[in-house]
Amino acid sequence: MPTLPWTVPNTPPPGTDVHVFASRFETRTRWGALRFFLRTPRVWRQVSHAPGAHGAALKAQPLRRTFWTLSAWESADALRAFARSGAHAPASQGLARQMRDAKYATWRASSDDLPVSWQEAFRRLT
Repeated sequence: MPTLPWTVPNTPPPGTDVHVFASRFETRTRWGALRFFLRTPRVWRQVSHAPGAHGAALKAQPLRRTFWTLSAWESADALRAFARSGAHAPASQGLARQMRDAKYATWRASSDDLPVSWQEAFRRLT
């Protein structure tokens, strides 16, 4: 399974509350999966420079048309600003019709718990 490992653009201070976001996307077709996969590098570059981003990771099973994201942010507002700007905004809008299923989870965690484990993300997404 291709994975983009946890990348830390901005290290939060110890003991700080962070906003964690996890998602699971399944595309309708392999063409949709390919489109998702091809748009990933630009969005990945965006998150690596996004204000308020404290870390992000991606897991992909393109042949099964399934992708997971996991990220930590200084606030829900920082996450919303990222999602509505840069490469992410047109990528998510352009892929919306390709999605068969999408699940999201958000929660608060301590910066001391970063990086969040995939097991925790999977648990919260089920």
